Amino acid sequence: MKPKHVFFLGLMLLLACLSCSTTPPIQKIKPGETPAVESDEAGLWMYMDQIEQNLKTSGRIETDPDLNAYVRSILCRLTPDYCNDIRFYIVRTPHFNATMAPNGFMQIWSGLMLRAHNEAQLAYVLGHELAHYQQRHSLERWRAVRNTSSVLVFFQIAAAGAGVGYAGDIAYLAALSAIFAYNRDQEREADDLGFELMAKAGYDVQEAANIWEALIEEKEAADHPDEFIIFASHPTTSERIKTLRKQAQQLASEGKSGQKYQSEYLSAIHPFRPIWLKNELRKRDYEASQVMLNHLFKTNDASGELYFFRGELHRMRAQEGDIQKAIVSYQKALGFEDCPSEAYRDLGLMFWKQNQIEDARTCLETYLKLEPDANDYEMIKSYLKELE
Repeated sequence: MKPKHVFFLGLMLLLACLSCSTTPPIQKIKPGETPAVESDEAGLWMYMDQIEQNLKTSGRIETDPDLNAYVRSILCRLTPDYCNDIRFYIVRTPHFNATMAPNGFMQIWSGLMLRAHNEAQLAYVLGHELAHYQQRHSLERWRAVRNTSSVLVFFQIAAAGAGVGYAGDIAYLAALSAIFAYNRDQEREADDLGFELMAKAGYDVQEAANIWEALIEEKEAADHPDEFIIFASHPTTSERIKTLRKQAQQLASEGKSGQKYQSEYLSAIHPFRPIWLKNELRKRDYEASQVMLNHLFKTNDASGELYFFRGELHRMRAQEGDIQKAIVSYQKALGFEDCPSEAYRDLGLMFWKQNQIEDARTCLETYLKLEPDANDYEMIKSYLKELE
């Protein structure tokens, strides 16, 4: 057995043994508080410390200082008293998720940041996770699980996690989310407290329900709905959305309002959105991705970047009629200053498929002029020779 497997299994057995001891009632964690070393909570922290270390060396972290400083400012705005206790990591993975571990380590997935339309939406999701942390919901859930047969499943999942280096596998994360799925009362409490944090921080609370509604629409269109693992630990229902809407209307009736901070948010994520969109399309769940892109078009000003990726979606999906749809999207992209140069290349290839030789040659030549150092320069040059 590998050393990591031994470590994880030994730690889980230790946690199970600690379950036999008397544990005090669970209370809200205080800023700067750490658990007693002999407690089961300390053992749980040790387990999450190892997961955090694996994540740090995964090569999947967005390390840009400006982006991280921006997200840090949101967290500190939401919960200034706990700001120094939170360690967060923006993880490059195209799925929608954010998690808060009991030891104060948070994951924010790029798929969430791509789908958030403004700072207020991201703030709500982060506030919800911060509420789970402050109320020690993970510890409460662990104590409930370890006294059932489910704890054996947890051991198996822990051993599997020890072998993958970083818990990045969707199947693994889905299983772990199912084990730590919060109960309905915990979810309601996190909703209420997250909403309260958001409101106190001056955000537009209407956006809390908006992000959930958009995600549900995307999931309903998905070919692979099981990959929406956020729903394994955060079961979102129409009742929950209605509650968020009602709370927002109550504040509005009291004359209280907040800000979306949309331009600030879009400016912060702009340098990273192209690679996040590329990763999104690599999922090959085109119907869900199309819903997500439609939401971006509705919420943001149309841009060459978005039209380009709409063209990419049609090109990659390659269903009947998609070639023409891709051509239309690429042509629209060319009308914007922020149009990626790759639009000329891919439009040229689509024209070639349609036997529009002169148009294909013009687009491919333009691409080479714009990207003389492109990795595919020689390949595109060879295509042009075929088109002569």
